[in-house]
Amino acid sequence: MTYVKAISLFSGGLDSILATKMILDQKIEVEAVTFTSQFSASEKSKNAVAEAAEQLGVPLKVIHLGKDYLRLIRSPKHGYGKNINPCVDCRIFMLKKAKKYAREIGAAFIFTGEVLDERPMSQRFQALKLVEEQSGLKGKLLRPLSAKLLPKTFAEKKGMVDREKLRGIRGRSRKPQINLAKEFNIKFYPTPAGGCLLTCEEYAKKLRDLFKHKKHVSMKDVALLTVGRHFRLDENKIIVGRNEEENRVLTLSKASSDYYFEVPDIAGPTTLLQGAKTGRAVKAAAALTAYYSDSKDSTVTVNFGREQLNKCISVSVPGEAEVKGLRVGNC
Repeated sequence: MTYVKAISLFSGGLDSILATKMILDQKIEVEAVTFTSQFSASEKSKNAVAEAAEQLGVPLKVIHLGKDYLRLIRSPKHGYGKNINPCVDCRIFMLKKAKKYAREIGAAFIFTGEVLDERPMSQRFQALKLVEEQSGLKGKLLRPLSAKLLPKTFAEKKGMVDREKLRGIRGRSRKPQINLAKEFNIKFYPTPAGGCLLTCEEYAKKLRDLFKHKKHVSMKDVALLTVGRHFRLDENKIIVGRNEEENRVLTLSKASSDYYFEVPDIAGPTTLLQGAKTGRAVKAAAALTAYYSDSKDSTVTVNFGREQLNKCISVSVPGEAEVKGLRVGNC
């Protein structure tokens, strides 16, 4: 029997687990490839990907997406989904990376767990076709779960894969996949969940705000979007910690040009002020620090500075409406 090696674009979800199992059952060696970025899910979800690959007995290659991926998200050729998720462009981008890696390890083809019409933006027939063409994989990208509803791929035509052992699943119902998991005796798989921050409404508002107000966005800027409460005053960004851990992260993440704020001798947040240090901006950052502190006074003294908290300002605690008006996305 001819030796064949393939790459699985592997999310660790049920669809990618099933697709990988189907190809393994055809005596094909599989290496799973997964992608991580600042927009990826929690560490718990990342661990689930590793566990899913281990369950199948396949090696897992982790590729981290960096600045080039950030540029794609800022200006996607094929637009966004409901929030700020450029699913079509993202798929093309990842497949190009997978194609390059396939050449490095001598993999004959790439396959995914995509299901025809499961997702309205990226898994319609025309979208699947577009992704193939623009990733340089036209006729070469296998989708085992829906293969019988799609044109034959290179791997099928060359006899590497038996098309009769593939499936013709279509639509958003999960029942066919769940039944298939039972058939394959796959007992452990994650429930469907949003693993990408770009699909989250509140996160999307923060990222849109960042793109609007900052020309050169860094990965550090993106990482801070998951930390604290975010506020905007003209071109100033104010981030207020929600707990001790976030206060620590904000302190460690502070740029040399940022001010940070704390209320002395009272439990409360650490606040970062980014942008020009105008009197109005300093007052707003101090007021937000006071609002989220445990102080019961209507006027609060707040310490602030760049390297040290060597300055102070007394501010009136703002009302809820004023705070909400400054919140990014008012959420």
